[in-house]
Amino acid sequence: MNVAVDVELDSARETASVIPPNVLVHVLVHADDCGVDTRGWFSGLGLTRAQMLDPQVKVSYHQARTILLRAIAALGEPALGLIVGRRQKIGSFGLLGLLMMTSATFGEAMHQAIDNHQICGCLLDIGFEQLSGEEVALALWPRFDDPQLHPFLCEEVIASSLMIAIQLLGTEFGLKRIELTYAAPAYASLYSRVLGADVQFGARHNRAVIDTRWLAPPLPGHNPLTARQALELCRIQLSQRHDCRDEIVAVVQGLLRDRVDHPPRIGEVAVALNLSERSLRRKLADTGHAFREILNEVRTERALELLRGGSMPVMDVADAIGFSDAREFRRAFKRWTGISPREARRDHT
Repeated sequence: MNVAVDVELDSARETASVIPPNVLVHVLVHADDCGVDTRGWFSGLGLTRAQMLDPQVKVSYHQARTILLRAIAALGEPALGLIVGRRQKIGSFGLLGLLMMTSATFGEAMHQAIDNHQICGCLLDIGFEQLSGEEVALALWPRFDDPQLHPFLCEEVIASSLMIAIQLLGTEFGLKRIELTYAAPAYASLYSRVLGADVQFGARHNRAVIDTRWLAPPLPGHNPLTARQALELCRIQLSQRHDCRDEIVAVVQGLLRDRVDHPPRIGEVAVALNLSERSLRRKLADTGHAFREILNEVRTERALELLRGGSMPVMDVADAIGFSDAREFRRAFKRWTGISPREARRDHT
């Protein structure tokens, strides 16, 4: 079955074939169990179903997005991310799963998973946030402004992460709460049932919050030698995935996303990267980017995410991306996107 979807994507990043197809494989296995023919999902993409099991094959965000939107439509399951995520086990994550399983503690496993998440085909960027002495969070950021696919991506990551945590720590593990920037979908009641935690939609952040007490327990599968071997293999795969010039842009984006409500200056970012400000400016220039441009892109992404996520007041959206004045934010947003915040929200409703 070939389902028509809007696949108009023009960014070079969106068409770079650097993503392992792990998530697609999980969706395809579910489709097989449902007796759905998936061959048409690959139409016009230069890919075949058989290639998804080739460990050398990588896909672009454009290709992954097209297949996933076709899958959601063909299967008739808007909550596909929750369904696919809760089916996964630690073995589904290959080398990354082995690295987590052999880590000393759950906290170490969590950090290793975050640092190396790109090798398992994750379509979001993931970070760790210390919210207080009692709470930490798995934080998620979209790589592209893609509200159509955003719920699936968040659902899949949070549900699969929960399944892994339960496998490592036992069934007594649970999330404290979940915060999501998008509006509650029609199937919102499924979130609490599948994830076992209260969910806040239209929030400022995408994150799954846990109690810090879960970071300390030792893991029964800890093996320092195997963990080191797995980590080295993960690093090799990561080094093969990224062009070194693009990596500096990704690192700066990550630092800015972590503090988008109080954006650091370029000098602060340079210090965090053990670079001089001049060196950082030169490295970014070599990629064709400027620091201010990257900051504006990160702010635009978060603003669009919050505006499209629900009814958050424009003043609160402004504050969430580091503006103290709503009028200043409106002018900047219009300059970045060509439309007003109100138009961005209206166009999505």
